[in-house]
Amino acid sequence: MPSLRGSSAKVLVRTLMLLMLGSHGPVKYQRFLFNSVVPLLALKVKGVGSEPADVPGIPAEWLIPDKAASDKVLLYLHGGGYVIGNINSHRAMVSQIAMAAGCRALMIEYRLAPEHKLPAAVEDAASAYRWLLAQGYEPGNVVIAGDSAGGGLTAATLVYLRDAGDPPPAAAMMLSPWADLEVTGESCRTVGRRDPMVKSDHLKRWAVMYLGGKEPRDPLASPIHADLTGLPPLLIHVGTCEVLLDDARRLAEKAREDGVPVELYECDGMFHVWQFFSPMVPESKDAVQRLGRFYRDKVGV
Repeated sequence: MPSLRGSSAKVLVRTLMLLMLGSHGPVKYQRFLFNSVVPLLALKVKGVGSEPADVPGIPAEWLIPDKAASDKVLLYLHGGGYVIGNINSHRAMVSQIAMAAGCRALMIEYRLAPEHKLPAAVEDAASAYRWLLAQGYEPGNVVIAGDSAGGGLTAATLVYLRDAGDPPPAAAMMLSPWADLEVTGESCRTVGRRDPMVKSDHLKRWAVMYLGGKEPRDPLASPIHADLTGLPPLLIHVGTCEVLLDDARRLAEKAREDGVPVELYECDGMFHVWQFFSPMVPESKDAVQRLGRFYRDKVGV
């Protein structure tokens, strides 16, 4: 059972999502609410500074906690169905994660659908990782992370980099990853119906925009269908009352089958990307601390 604050967060999220997605409004309207209005509800994280990052061709920002290790980096890929979301929408949550991890975080704004189709987002994420290495960061000091579509994009980016012969990062962290653009998970029809954050019909519409006619089982779109052999250790977070519960479980199972070390954490009663509510909600704060511990363990902060 979720805490009282966890239950209250569900009510707030349900109201906000009805305003943003309930009318199936145009993408421009969804972006305005998610990228500009919703972040106004988030508190600025004390002790974390920010500055522009000069990643060629990709809008990017550094988040720098006080006393963060200068040679350790979290490359973060925001969620939003490959259609909405930006640095502004995720700055507060990623600041919390960077604080817990004791590292700098690089957030990027990869190209979004419907203007840009698969594999644009994957190419941008890979370019950002290569830029970090070109700046002198060691692969073993970099972790890639993302939530929702950014979680699926994290897995896809790892596959893309491996196939291109790039050195892998130390690890990856995925929060409620969207790993099946066919939207076939059983949780989409069962427990996910209680998820206040996102519904299966939203996912289906976003998938059409992002795929642009390509096969939804493309490994770079739906990493549950990818060969994950050789990927670095993975941490996957998911709530037990969320639409993508089965995406997370199937991705973890595929990773294990392919010999990849994977830790799957299921938070009882929580919804899609509940980490947004750290530190106000106990379950969210605990999840962020878990992410921080995993990061520190893998890069040796």
